[in-house]
Amino acid sequence: MNAFIFAYHNQHMKKDKFISATPPLTLILGLFIVCLFTQSCEEPIYTPKPRGYPKVVYPEKKYEKFEEDYCAFTFEYPAYARIDQDTSYFDGRSKHACWFDISMDQFAAKIHCSYVPITKEHTFEKLRDDAFTMANEHIVKANYIDEIPVNTKAGVKGMAFDLEGPVASPFMFYLTDEAEHYFRGALYFNTRSNPDSLAPVIKFVKEDLGQLIATFKWND
Repeated sequence: MNAFIFAYHNQHMKKDKFISATPPLTLILGLFIVCLFTQSCEEPIYTPKPRGYPKVVYPEKKYEKFEEDYCAFTFEYPAYARIDQDTSYFDGRSKHACWFDISMDQFAAKIHCSYVPITKEHTFEKLRDDAFTMANEHIVKANYIDEIPVNTKAGVKGMAFDLEGPVASPFMFYLTDEAEHYFRGALYFNTRSNPDSLAPVIKFVKEDLGQLIATFKWND
């Protein structure tokens, strides 16, 4: 009898252990529902798309002749550009009449142009050094700067500064006869676009600046 009770007790103990080790169906379903609810409440992770740049429509390469009576020179500039004479004042004195902008509205760009007669006060050496100083101020941000000497058959001399990187002006230059005339130009963009997005536009406009320099002539 005692042996039977011992055997019966052992069988029930094993059964109880088996039942307690196996999770109830309701517990499994509950955990499954909790998992689904947790996943549905998590915020979706979005991968940002690469920034797109607006498409630029480039105008046809055509040029017009600049020959204004308030300047002592001529040159060719893009037909899609506009000449805006600068009539503002500086330090209480009127600037030279031959100060103007070549505006390119479709590119939000301007070429600031200024003319200074060479005098004892404004010597060629001083004006030349000022041009190099202004160019050197961009070296901190520039990835690359190329100094390009200018010496044309028309007797125009000078230097062009071709810059790459996040600089205020990607191209500036001065033209002179080293005796009477000094002319300076600098390209600026009125936009915060990064250099990579502006690169094709800058290349396009630099070609126009090359045309300006190549066709530049002092009036006889």
